[in-house]
Amino acid sequence: MRAADAVEIRGALARLRRATGLPVAFGGLVEPGRRHVRISELSGTATPALRALAVTSGNGLGGKAVALARPCAVTDYSVSRQISHEYDLAVAAEGLRAVLAVPVVVRRRVRGVLYGALRAAQPLGDRTLGLAVQAARDVEQALVVREEAGELLAAARPEPDPASGVARERMREAHAALRALAPRIADPALRAELLGACALLTTGAGTAPSAAVRLTPREVDVLACVAAGATNAVAAERLGVTAETVKGYLRAAMRKLGARTRGEAVVAARRAGWLP
Repeated sequence: MRAADAVEIRGALARLRRATGLPVAFGGLVEPGRRHVRISELSGTATPALRALAVTSGNGLGGKAVALARPCAVTDYSVSRQISHEYDLAVAAEGLRAVLAVPVVVRRRVRGVLYGALRAAQPLGDRTLGLAVQAARDVEQALVVREEAGELLAAARPEPDPASGVARERMREAHAALRALAPRIADPALRAELLGACALLTTGAGTAPSAAVRLTPREVDVLACVAAGATNAVAAERLGVTAETVKGYLRAAMRKLGARTRGEAVVAARRAGWLP
């Protein structure tokens, strides 16, 4: 599991414990090319019994969640008839009784599992399960964003002739998509990573932002959408704002760039190094 993915799992487990009051949470992602989830992150555990445990699809509670691609829970793990019991020794060593498991599903593929647990045999309740599902959705969103960013950056890699029209247009399309993606990111570090990738695409096109023209991040977002051919309405949908807000940012950018039309604004922004 990549370090960045481990951070996402760790953060989701910490949020899950804070929101629910569960004393124990743990989880991990499906290992590439394997049919099992490797438990890599532990929060609130008292022993190392669960660390590095490989949970195979269909086996135990987590394996059932993977196989069914839906949340599963048991009130008393060791005696439950709803699951198989390959991992009873590890669960018992940690003293866990009531356990829930929520799959992390990205693009219809299970990528991991988040667990929450009590050391008492009692129902976990709909609220707790709902909060666990939300924690898994947070991880899913982060993984989707990373995959989309990776695909966009791969699509933007220059061809043998980096000055070719096809390579340049591909780079511009990737830049616009990344700029539109960044505002959806709640994690500041991940958002900064995406914006850094945008900056690399701009400098990779042989430009760097001019100190003579200072545009705000949102003004650059709007110009990137406009450069990709988006209307105000489409830009608003991509950026999660209203069409009137897009118009406001566009007018401000045009004023700073000394442009009279949208097309002139894009050309001026490219000359000033704000767009590739």
